[in-house]
Amino acid sequence: MCIIFFKFDPRPASKNAYRLILAANRDELYNRPSKAADFWGSSKEILSGLDLEEGKEGGSWLGITKRGKLAALTNYLEGRPNPDAQGRGFLVSNFLTDSLDSFSYLRKVASEGHLYNGFNLLTADFRASEDTVCYYGNKGSPEPIRLKAGIYALSNSLLETPWRKLQHGKRRFTSVVDKTLPSDGLVQELLHVLNDEELNSPDPMQESQGVAYSKAMLQALSAVCVRSPGYGTRANTVILIDSEDNVSFTERTMLNCDVTQWSTQSFHFKLRE
Repeated sequence: MCIIFFKFDPRPASKNAYRLILAANRDELYNRPSKAADFWGSSKEILSGLDLEEGKEGGSWLGITKRGKLAALTNYLEGRPNPDAQGRGFLVSNFLTDSLDSFSYLRKVASEGHLYNGFNLLTADFRASEDTVCYYGNKGSPEPIRLKAGIYALSNSLLETPWRKLQHGKRRFTSVVDKTLPSDGLVQELLHVLNDEELNSPDPMQESQGVAYSKAMLQALSAVCVRSPGYGTRANTVILIDSEDNVSFTERTMLNCDVTQWSTQSFHFKLRE
């Protein structure tokens, strides 16, 4: 499933402000094989986690390149996904390896959206000349959109669909990013937001979209941090991009399918043209 909160500020007024603050959870079967975030590719240009599920090896859910390309994916909550549909994780990894800009890539994806089960895809380019963040969901408008500066939230419906968990998490995210915090403190507070297990149910809007799910599962899915037997939040990621092209990427990931065992690692690099 997954949830993403982000603040996009392409021309921050303060030298110490961030062009992007992104906090995201990956929700998945605990035993689905995957690789924790690291640099990959022949040039070690791309940073992301990778899916290792048979037939979907190399797909991802969130990643960034040293040249400022970023992509993030969430699934769309739906009853009976097509088992023969193409793997959605390749939508992320293909963008990170592609030369197309974020909007052109999403226009291409939109023309092929019917080949996939429901998804939402964010693509972005952070460059010296201009920062761009774009969005496309194959259950919504047929055309991608360019996002203006602002604070956004995306879960398992279309962008900004006001599920209770989304509104709750967005309020907490906003209160954190409105503070003046050193980067380490900001990361830690955002990780607290991502690990909020408070249930936000009942939620008629979420439940009407997930009619094929059990009441117990829908209740579990109503939390920002999902906890249920065998399935839930497996990774928290915080990405910061500042006005000086510095990138901070922090991932906290579950170990051994055990909700009590976690490993945290951080990567820092400077964007280049």
